[in-house]
Amino acid sequence: MFGGLTGLTDPKGTDWGEQMLNTVASQTIRHLFSQSESVEVFVRCYPSSKLLQGSIDSFRMNGRGLVIRKDFAVEEMSFETDAVAIDFASVLSGKLKLKQPTQAVAQVILSEDGINQAFQAELVKQRLLNLSAPALTTVSGGQPISFTNVQVKLLPNNCLNLAAIADLNNGETIPLCMTLTIGIEKRRRVSFQSPNIELSSELSSAQRQVGETLSLALVEILDNMVDLDRFDLDGVKMRLNRLETDGQRLIFSGYAEIERIPRSG
Repeated sequence: MFGGLTGLTDPKGTDWGEQMLNTVASQTIRHLFSQSESVEVFVRCYPSSKLLQGSIDSFRMNGRGLVIRKDFAVEEMSFETDAVAIDFASVLSGKLKLKQPTQAVAQVILSEDGINQAFQAELVKQRLLNLSAPALTTVSGGQPISFTNVQVKLLPNNCLNLAAIADLNNGETIPLCMTLTIGIEKRRRVSFQSPNIELSSELSSAQRQVGETLSLALVEILDNMVDLDRFDLDGVKMRLNRLETDGQRLIFSGYAEIERIPRSG
């Protein structure tokens, strides 16, 4: 592998060390995702002799059309590290290993369609189906309650519209609808705040009362669900600085603490 990569030439003058690391890093990072439309890695290592000591100046990754764990679609993901110390021997064997932890500035962009697709993932559905907490079942005669058909529509100013069906498992369903503000709590959790409940006027007074109770319960469930610590890759801890809605996109900005390159996503 070493001989093949050192023989590469680049009309722009990129040296063999950067080319080799670009190739290995791209292959390593691509394997973190179940699917990827494109993964590009740009390494800065000058002079290339620094690579022999396992030192590179930085590297940047841009990915598009990514899927994590087969169910979670990411429209775009990018990160850029500070100086990185790597195991040069691992590069020669076609792998990428860090000698010491590093940090990377990161940005993740989710689409509205991708968010709605995530609500169909088993990992998410199992937290929304057949719930038996007393605070919920008191409105259904003791029957477990499920939230289905969850749909999100992104709105300006970090707001979203959330619709769902509450199934009381007694033959009755109640459509739920509300507008929420989303924010970041403790740099790791997406919080759902200030729900403005908008139930259908066709519901009876009793149904509206139950619907309001279940709407607030659904907000609380979601508020405890989107915690980055639950979704961290092995060896990588994500932290958020800000989020913003932009049309049909939700943009997260933050950083990653990378202890080691994970084996899979």
